[in-house]
Amino acid sequence: MFWNRKENKSRTSRLVALSDLQLAQWTEAGSANAQHEGFARNAIGYRCVRLIAEAAGSIPLDFASGVTNGLRPDHPSLEMNWRALLECLYGDLQVSGNAFLEAVRAPDDRVVGFVRQLKASIAPIQSRDGFLLAWQIGSGAQKRTVPVSPIGASDLLHLKVFDPSAGVFAMAPLSAAAKAVDAHNSAANWSKALMDNAARPSGALIYGKDGAHLTPDQFSRLKEQLEEAHSGAKHAGRPMLLEGGLEWKPMGLSPTDMDFIEARREAAREIALAYGVPPMLLGIPGDNTYSNYREANLAFWRLTLLPLVSRVADALQGWLRVVLEDEELTVSPNLDTVPALAPEREAHWRRLDRTSFLSEVEKRELAGLSPEPRTGGDGQ
Repeated sequence: MFWNRKENKSRTSRLVALSDLQLAQWTEAGSANAQHEGFARNAIGYRCVRLIAEAAGSIPLDFASGVTNGLRPDHPSLEMNWRALLECLYGDLQVSGNAFLEAVRAPDDRVVGFVRQLKASIAPIQSRDGFLLAWQIGSGAQKRTVPVSPIGASDLLHLKVFDPSAGVFAMAPLSAAAKAVDAHNSAANWSKALMDNAARPSGALIYGKDGAHLTPDQFSRLKEQLEEAHSGAKHAGRPMLLEGGLEWKPMGLSPTDMDFIEARREAAREIALAYGVPPMLLGIPGDNTYSNYREANLAFWRLTLLPLVSRVADALQGWLRVVLEDEELTVSPNLDTVPALAPEREAHWRRLDRTSFLSEVEKRELAGLSPEPRTGGDGQ
């Protein structure tokens, strides 16, 4: 019966569709693209690498032979700019995790110098058991082979950062910070897009409060006018002329936008952490780990630079003893020239000077000086 019939009304509900929701896209760690993104396109990574390479390269290495009580006249180190060479080696270690130094020999098999080799042009030649037999340098007609003896001696020195899971090549430090690099670069892209889109926080253009709608032609014309006259940094602050019931509602930075800004700072701190550089030295805001800049600088030298320089000096010493055939050759970093360590050095000297149970010779030896003081020109 008609009074039992239910009216079938068509109801339309608002539908919110979220599309293009994907997992985060990460740059493959250890790849050449990851190194490019972390060094060439990231200010924090670039500054960390330069800071470590230049600071570590500023520490001179003292070469001495027990046979002649000093540098031999035919040592190649006398004719080389070791500081520039070491800066390159330290930089290679920070970017790729590996660095190579090759001894250059004359036709008479005498070592006449050292050159840096790039990891991209070097490939290992291994046995079936995984033992390193030789290094292949270059490709094609320029390819050559540098043999490796059973005890590991070779004219090619391979330096690598600490990596317990490494095979022939070590992991690049940038691999540990790859996600932080991607987050930092993505946040920078977001900030650039925000400036390009009207160079200010976005807003909403409201039309049709009473249910009216724009026709397709009106919508296209309005969109075109907004893009041409009100988008981009050059149109920032330009007044908007509205008509026909249009209303502009500006929007401030949402909590999500503010999270992007903070996430970029956290990513910068993670990149600095992977390199062992105190964020305070990089000018990253919001970091209060160190009470002052001097303590941060001292921690940087003590915890990052000195272990790196000591490991490289030890590796050079063992390698040069074989290459130069000088079993008594020593290579040691000269820390007396490091300004950051001057307060500690002065405090050490004051403690030695106040010690009453040590002789003058013992004090000089503990201070790293020769047992006998140098005499002046008049013999005094």
